[in-house]
Amino acid sequence: MEAALEQARRGLAAGEVPIGAVLVIDDRIVSSAYNQPIGAVDPTAHAEILVLRDAARAIGNYRLTGATVYVTVEPCLMCVGALVHARVREVVYGAAEPKTGALVSTVRALESPGLNHRFAVTAGVLEQPCRDLIQDFFRTRRSE
Repeated sequence: MEAALEQARRGLAAGEVPIGAVLVIDDRIVSSAYNQPIGAVDPTAHAEILVLRDAARAIGNYRLTGATVYVTVEPCLMCVGALVHARVREVVYGAAEPKTGALVSTVRALESPGLNHRFAVTAGVLEQPCRDLIQDFFRTRRSE
């Protein structure tokens, strides 16, 4: 999660919403990214989507069955869908996202009966630093 937090800080420095993600296979970081919708002019350029794209290219397969994705904030519905399609093994996140989180907060997407894959979820890893980073970002934005 420390590596995901570092990515989130890079996103903050780039003027993006500070969310970072890393994808790990066999205890090795295969891919890392931060949110980039503003800079990439791409509404799908969330950190989770970017690590999935990069990792799939790196291993030559869109199915990332042995992967664990670490992300600083609970994924949104779009990202949960992509994580399902990639068939990741587990998602580990830091802070819950009460407005758009799609694992436990607003939608429990993995409970959808039509899914052909589900992954393990671990919540609250380094929760406070993850929460502080995103809350400070939005607090600063609102005061500008």
